[in-house]
Amino acid sequence: MNSSNNSSFDPAVESFTDADGAYARVRALYDQAVDYLRDRFSAFAHGDDLGGRVRACYPFIQIRIDSEPRIDSRLAYGFVHGMGTFRTTVTRPDLFDHYLHHQLSLLVKNHGVPLEVGISDTPIPIQFAYPEGMHVEGDLTPERLYQLRDYFDLPDLVYMDDSIVNGTHITPPGAPRPLALFTAPRVDYSLHRLKHYTATKPDHFQNYVLFTNYQFYIDEFVRRGLEIMEPSDDPATQAYRRQYECFIEPGDHITWNQATHPGREPQGQKVARLPQMPAYHLKRKDGNGITIVNIGVGPSNAKTISDHIAVLRPHVWLMLGHCAGLRDTQKLGDYALAHGYVRDDKVLDADLPTWVPVPALAEVQVALEDAVEEVTGLKGWELKSIMRTGTVATIDNRNWELRDHSEPVQRFSQSRAIALDMESATVAANGFRFRVPYGTLLCVSDKPLHGEIKLPGMANHFYRARVDQHLAIGMRAMEMMRDTGLERLHSRKLRSFAEAAFQ
Repeated sequence: MNSSNNSSFDPAVESFTDADGAYARVRALYDQAVDYLRDRFSAFAHGDDLGGRVRACYPFIQIRIDSEPRIDSRLAYGFVHGMGTFRTTVTRPDLFDHYLHHQLSLLVKNHGVPLEVGISDTPIPIQFAYPEGMHVEGDLTPERLYQLRDYFDLPDLVYMDDSIVNGTHITPPGAPRPLALFTAPRVDYSLHRLKHYTATKPDHFQNYVLFTNYQFYIDEFVRRGLEIMEPSDDPATQAYRRQYECFIEPGDHITWNQATHPGREPQGQKVARLPQMPAYHLKRKDGNGITIVNIGVGPSNAKTISDHIAVLRPHVWLMLGHCAGLRDTQKLGDYALAHGYVRDDKVLDADLPTWVPVPALAEVQVALEDAVEEVTGLKGWELKSIMRTGTVATIDNRNWELRDHSEPVQRFSQSRAIALDMESATVAANGFRFRVPYGTLLCVSDKPLHGEIKLPGMANHFYRARVDQHLAIGMRAMEMMRDTGLERLHSRKLRSFAEAAFQ
């Protein structure tokens, strides 16, 4: 079959000494590529003869380092290790505009060499040319659907593995080394899965992400989000609320802040049935608002959604949920702040071996403890009456209580575990793996080792009494971390030996 690549694409590599120029060139090349693919697909869907195979490729950004770089040792990212050529393919520059500008500006500042932009040899799958998740196959006849791969590139797992983030990537001799943690196809894949799992567009996700395993937290987040969208007569309250532009629910239903958008009607339609892991967004113009996702129960869900959110490069994610308290001195409603994890979840063992420690991050720990103090009004010795810091164990068997207790109880005791759940270690381990700052604050909802098992009446009373405060702590911790600055959050603790430059 003859090739019909877009011959109007300029294959020349251009150099730029500023982030703005490099970004503009990347965006122009990307827009040109996807416009071409959409045009050709429209003709294909109408039965036209395309005259051969259609292909367009992702743009790339690269830098060349010809002498050993001298970099400020305090930096965590924004520079490359050693000499050579470093490259990454790029997708959705419209979505990643702030992120790309920041990363490219750091490269220019730290290395003082030009940024080079060109067209890679990595094809854009036709499905990924439609960022809004359009199912391109939906309008095709069975015969035309069968012919799709004869004319267009389809998603190829060869381009989508996590070898860079897992530290297993081996650069072939003479090939450029990675500049970013994810390739463009890997990013595109996750962007489409996010829409599927959460029923909201990736554009709405904010840089501060809360994960929870109970709908009660979502209900309270929705109540708070909608309340923030309303005007207030109190100057301090109104000043706080004005930072958030809108509140978004599954289906991309947007409620606008009436203080900043007076009279603007809600947009979009709420979904009739919630998706597997619904997401809600308290959105700021700069992307530094708060997103919450109900990941449901189990480590598989926790891994699945964090695998995909990671490509958005959030500044921090936290697990807020319920747990089994393992100490007799704990009470229902007490908080457990994780400073270590027992990983019995198993879902990440192949990507991050269990011998790899997943440490507590000081910046996150301090923010969580300060937020507990602020919201509860307790400090110092008094705070210890409702919060304990220790190891959290995460398992993949919800009915572990029905097994012989001697073996798991011995392990929990030896690890100094204070709490048990099914998601926290997975979320933290994936944060470590993806270089996303992480933390865990759980609330004791039952004590199965001490005869206090979770029963409907007891659970409902507990939830009503504690969820509001727990969520308020999580949101306040996020706002505190936002105010501390990126340099402190994205520290060297999460970076490996010879790391990709992009955060």
